[in-house]
Amino acid sequence: MKTATMNRRKFLAMMSAAGLAGLAPGISFSREQMPVRQIPGTSEYLPVIGLGSTKPVGQIAERGTGPIAGVLRALVQNGGAVVDTWPSDPSNDEAFGQVISEPDLRDALFIASKIDRTGKREGLAQFSDIQRLYQRETIDLMQVFNLTDIKTQWATLQELKASGKARYIGVTVSSASLYGQLADFLAREKPDFAQVNYSITEREAEQRMLPMLQDKGVAVVINRPFMNGDYFRKLGDRPLPDWAADFGCESWAQFSLKYILPNPAITCVLTETTKPKHMAENARAAFGRMPDEAQRARMRALISTV
Repeated sequence: MKTATMNRRKFLAMMSAAGLAGLAPGISFSREQMPVRQIPGTSEYLPVIGLGSTKPVGQIAERGTGPIAGVLRALVQNGGAVVDTWPSDPSNDEAFGQVISEPDLRDALFIASKIDRTGKREGLAQFSDIQRLYQRETIDLMQVFNLTDIKTQWATLQELKASGKARYIGVTVSSASLYGQLADFLAREKPDFAQVNYSITEREAEQRMLPMLQDKGVAVVINRPFMNGDYFRKLGDRPLPDWAADFGCESWAQFSLKYILPNPAITCVLTETTKPKHMAENARAAFGRMPDEAQRARMRALISTV
């Protein structure tokens, strides 16, 4: 990302630390800039809402690059930067790489990718594909997907970071069934980032993983804030409660995001959408008032009845 962009975000985050902006309950934000949070142990800050790109990238063959380009521009225009992706289909991935390399996007995005293969040679080959397909010599964040072949691939990521090919390294989990393995890994290693599933409906991470990651000074990226769409299917056509307006909530998507964002362990939340208007709506969840603890308890109680 351009130094000027990061300096602007750094300035805004310093304002946040001084109490002039932030994600504490009851505090409002200027709509001019998305709130940011610091990557622990660094002077770099990331906007709190990002994009998980699996769905829109997977639709490129069918729909072309227009939709994903629109979603990315909506993210950037609303102050976001983090895009989580990894190669799965060479044709789609190459087209995606062309989009994220367009002049108005290339230096505005923080690209996070993953290795999901077994074996050192296979992991390095996948990283080479990532560099080529996404047209980047250096990837902002490289992660081991769901702790796959963690001993081998973690050593590979450490080498990539040491060589300057990855700025940050981390691991991901997308199910509470992997929390035990993640805890074991954290007992041995200290990643820069960890990606964990968490939402108003999947709250297991609250009890152990988020406090543990915060204590260790690990940046936390949240996946599955909408349970890959199951959250919306579960809600159906249920109307949003009137009291959600008390903390500026305009949609069920924002309902889950505004539940997640007050947690101080969290650095960024990945939302997944194929529509620019929904990306903008997701981004707006970062602005305005946040629910306090009593309101969050009420949110949990409501969801438990759905």
